[in-house]
Amino acid sequence: MMSASTTKEVRIPAGEAALYGDLGVPAGASGLVLFAHGSGSGRHSARNRQVAARLQQAGIATLLFDLLTAQEEQVDVHTRQHRFDIPLLTGRMQEATAWAQAQPGVGELPIGYFGASTGSAAALIAAARLGHRIRAVVSRGGRPDLAGAAALAAVTAPTLLIVGGADHGVIELNQEALGHLQCEKRLSIVPRATHLFEEPGTLEQVADLAASWFAEHLHRVEQAT
Repeated sequence: MMSASTTKEVRIPAGEAALYGDLGVPAGASGLVLFAHGSGSGRHSARNRQVAARLQQAGIATLLFDLLTAQEEQVDVHTRQHRFDIPLLTGRMQEATAWAQAQPGVGELPIGYFGASTGSAAALIAAARLGHRIRAVVSRGGRPDLAGAAALAAVTAPTLLIVGGADHGVIELNQEALGHLQCEKRLSIVPRATHLFEEPGTLEQVADLAASWFAEHLHRVEQAT
């Protein structure tokens, strides 16, 4: 059943910079998921927007935002110096989380993270730092290995790693990362999918897996409090 959602553009302070995002809130939202996009991408990522729409249908609010400022993106296009700057991206996730928790209407909601590619590492490190403030994490075609073994071991939020069955190399990196995670965890492999889940029906599978994971864990917290 589809929930009616309201979406608005937001401005998130990040030190002396400002990050722009889109906050979508369905009626009676049970949780809020922040998206950490991959290298060279942004809040307008069609793949993340498709997943966000599925989450909103499930009654979960979403915040898609640019991890880099417009100026940083211009530099990154030529140098690629920011897209693999995991400490920078992690800090932006933490700042966006603090901003979200101060917003009326969503600030009290349980928070989850959805990370893609390099954004997965930033999401996992931020989840490790913020502890029980983050209730669930989903990684799509991610590079959780870039978070490092210590950060992975410190994650307390239930974590779902989703990888394409034809994404060779990345599957092994996710299997290794899964071994370092000490929280509730699962690795889901989508058959025949490559890294960007461009094959028909594969991204829909990702969206369904993510919606189920967040619904289970964000609802569980809501019922327990």
